[in-house]
Amino acid sequence: MDQQPTAFWYPTPETIEKAQVTRLAAGLGLDGFDQLRAFSVEHPDRYWRYMMSALPIRWSKPYQDYVDLSEGAPFPKWFVGGELNWIDTIFESGYPPDRMAVIAETESGNVEKISYGDLRTRVGQFAAGLLALGIKRGDRVGLLLEMGVEAVVSFLAISHIGAIAAPLFSGFGAEAILSRLSGSGARALITTTGFHRRGRWVEISSTVQAVRGELPELRHIIVKQAKGEASPIQDAIAWHDVASHPAGGAASRMDANDPMMVIYTSGTTGKPKGAVHTHGGFPLKIAHDSAVHFDVGSGDVFFFPADLGWVAGALTMCSALMRGATLVTYDGAPDFPDWSRMSRIVEAHRVTHLGASPTLIRGFAANPALAMAGNRDSLRLLISAGEVIDPEHMVWYQRNIGRGICPVINYTGGTEVSGALLGNVVVRPIVAAAFNAISPAVEVDVLDEAGHPVRDQIGELSVLKPFVGMTQSFWNDRERYLESYWQQTPGVWTHGDLAIRTGEDVMFLLGRSDDTLKVAGKRVGPAEIEDVLLELPEVSEAAAIGVEDPVKGQRLVVFVVPSATAAIPAATLERMVIAAVAERLGKPFQPSRVHLVAQLPRTRSMKVMRRVIRRVYANQDPGDLSALENPDAVGPIREAALAG
Repeated sequence: MDQQPTAFWYPTPETIEKAQVTRLAAGLGLDGFDQLRAFSVEHPDRYWRYMMSALPIRWSKPYQDYVDLSEGAPFPKWFVGGELNWIDTIFESGYPPDRMAVIAETESGNVEKISYGDLRTRVGQFAAGLLALGIKRGDRVGLLLEMGVEAVVSFLAISHIGAIAAPLFSGFGAEAILSRLSGSGARALITTTGFHRRGRWVEISSTVQAVRGELPELRHIIVKQAKGEASPIQDAIAWHDVASHPAGGAASRMDANDPMMVIYTSGTTGKPKGAVHTHGGFPLKIAHDSAVHFDVGSGDVFFFPADLGWVAGALTMCSALMRGATLVTYDGAPDFPDWSRMSRIVEAHRVTHLGASPTLIRGFAANPALAMAGNRDSLRLLISAGEVIDPEHMVWYQRNIGRGICPVINYTGGTEVSGALLGNVVVRPIVAAAFNAISPAVEVDVLDEAGHPVRDQIGELSVLKPFVGMTQSFWNDRERYLESYWQQTPGVWTHGDLAIRTGEDVMFLLGRSDDTLKVAGKRVGPAEIEDVLLELPEVSEAAAIGVEDPVKGQRLVVFVVPSATAAIPAATLERMVIAAVAERLGKPFQPSRVHLVAQLPRTRSMKVMRRVIRRVYANQDPGDLSALENPDAVGPIREAALAG
């Protein structure tokens, strides 16, 4: 980068003093985050042993060794000899039983609240019901539920009996559900009859009924439905009947390396990849990150709207409940009945920690009066995660939703790594669109194509050593796991993100490596171009892709969603887009084509799917589209490709 980035938010002495990470450092006799981070890298075994007591994590049998690398760096065994069930940390840490554990709001406005004591009872009851059905330790159990109390109870109860959760996106069609349930060999599915989106009923039962005949290993379907309602799925069992059993005994004692979840992530080609996470991996990493990055403590109120089928669903549960906070869930569209919905939830439930994807933040910014209609005085911290955020919208988020007071925790990891590789901490200044810290106990750098560290230039975000939270492998597919992460640079996890490291502490992400553009011989990430376009008030969303060119190698094509206030002719806006890129990045980088569209293909978690845009535009197989919330966005892109 041409100059050192400057911060737009600075911590106060009081913020630093009260931060969870300051307390954690002091417990080791260290002076602040810098020393804590250094200690975690130099002595990861001592760091994690300390964290077990400081967070605290409940073990039923202490572990002997921190890690066993006898199978090589890609296949570590963590906390060897130890036994724990991660849900014991929720229920055995002494959190007041009358404290609210979950506040669940539906799109229609219904609110259900459940205390830690009641949650423990209901998890025990549902776990007993699962055992009575013959579901046992190691069985995979699909979860196709909208977020709410039943989803939380089901997820925790599966771990309680030592089974393995297989979360599914609530918007999946039959093929996507079938591929994930058959791939994991699920013995049971916990599902719902349907849910409301934008006031419309979305029915799921017929989809489940359509696939069950092709799943010979699926023995039970448990359906969440209104009490007394007849199940539309043949031979299904009512969720409330399973939950009516008397609570049994303690949670199953699990080895630290026993799986607790297999969660699927889509790829450009091939079947979805089932990342395997363990009792001694994912939950511990998220509890750690919740304290270190999100600054969550006992009694806080955590709200990050997320579907159970994405890793963010499990992340939000662990972030709140393992720290003794209250989890707020929302089942519905974030802009229904209008863009005030999220701030109204913040006001109603006194939310202290609010998370949002960059796409959702851009929606707020495009509708500022409504987005800020609810009182937000309870907010103490904001989170941005899920994709790259541009500087302007990160600053807008902090100054408007966060009232100019709250820090914004830019956070990035992924389905395969549980939590953060990079993330902001509240004890350091925050730079717009950047990350001010590498997550403790994770060794990350930016490497060039030869595997050498680079500064102030684009490279691959890479993890140099195994780390707690990394996937155990892909379910029944070790070779694909190795191909995905371990073959580019020997002994190094290549994450698939483009990044720039400026100095030692500040990093920027520029998009996925497979979204990389190489224009005029220079490697550039899509975010670098999109950031320029999003500064134009006439542009609401943008996506940049590289298209093969016989002369230049690649040429730049951009897709733009005009803002609601862009009252100018399409041709004028196209010229503005080309001129803005040429002025900021140079004429060699100006787009060869600009396409105006009503929407960009995105996931339910609001992540823009550039690889779908790129492959459709190139008349290639777009790969797995099951994650798309708006598959109708693909048609106009295909039409744009035909138009040239």
